[in-house]
Amino acid sequence: MTEQCYLAPASEDADAQIRELARRWSLPVAAPDQPDGLRLWVGNGAVQLGDSRPGAPGPIRADFLDPAFLRRLATAGPTREGLVRAVGARRGARPGVLDATGGLGQDAAILAAAGCPVTLVERSPVVAALLEDGLQRAGGDPRTAEIRGRMHLVAADSTAYLQALRQNQQPDVVYLDPMYAPRRGAARSAKPMQHLQRLLGHDPDPPGLLETALACARQRVVVKRQRRATALPGPRPDLTIPGNSTRFDVYLRNG
Repeated sequence: MTEQCYLAPASEDADAQIRELARRWSLPVAAPDQPDGLRLWVGNGAVQLGDSRPGAPGPIRADFLDPAFLRRLATAGPTREGLVRAVGARRGARPGVLDATGGLGQDAAILAAAGCPVTLVERSPVVAALLEDGLQRAGGDPRTAEIRGRMHLVAADSTAYLQALRQNQQPDVVYLDPMYAPRRGAARSAKPMQHLQRLLGHDPDPPGLLETALACARQRVVVKRQRRATALPGPRPDLTIPGNSTRFDVYLRNG
């Protein structure tokens, strides 16, 4: 089950930006008597996803300038980042990556910081608006401008986008980080995931997206999984890069 999200002002000078976002992303604007629920707050220097219901967690945004994340970007590389190893990036090799589940873009930023050009494909217009705003702010900061230059956002359904690529457009690597329905009895998800789960639900067909990715990637497909989760249905991964709470299943392509 997914929820509708409405544009709403976070500051008095947000009206023009709201109208532009409504036009660009075909998003509805909250009426004065709109019941509480998911909001794309606009103003105060950022676009943020939040929930106006009492007791809801605070808003989230695509943020590449958080001090802790900036420190991580500064050291991104195969030694410290399992994702960088998983896509096959190393000295002299910086494969092009298509991130088919863009989300809030932090995994893509890690890859871009390691030197990989990354195309982020995001099906949700709300999340795409968040990403566009975060990328714009990153592009205006000298600490992240070069990283942002390696990141390209596409608003599309990933399966349809991959299937439409011509052979000379196919990426070296396709990266998947599917969103799953919360396990029954599991602890409440972290704040970013709570808002995104209400907005998006879970990915309807991860095995189908994996099949499409395998048909498209030149070198490999990488799937992010919880550390103890089973692999996606389909072929077995050729190798796995372990981590503390997650792992990366790697499917190598012939040739």
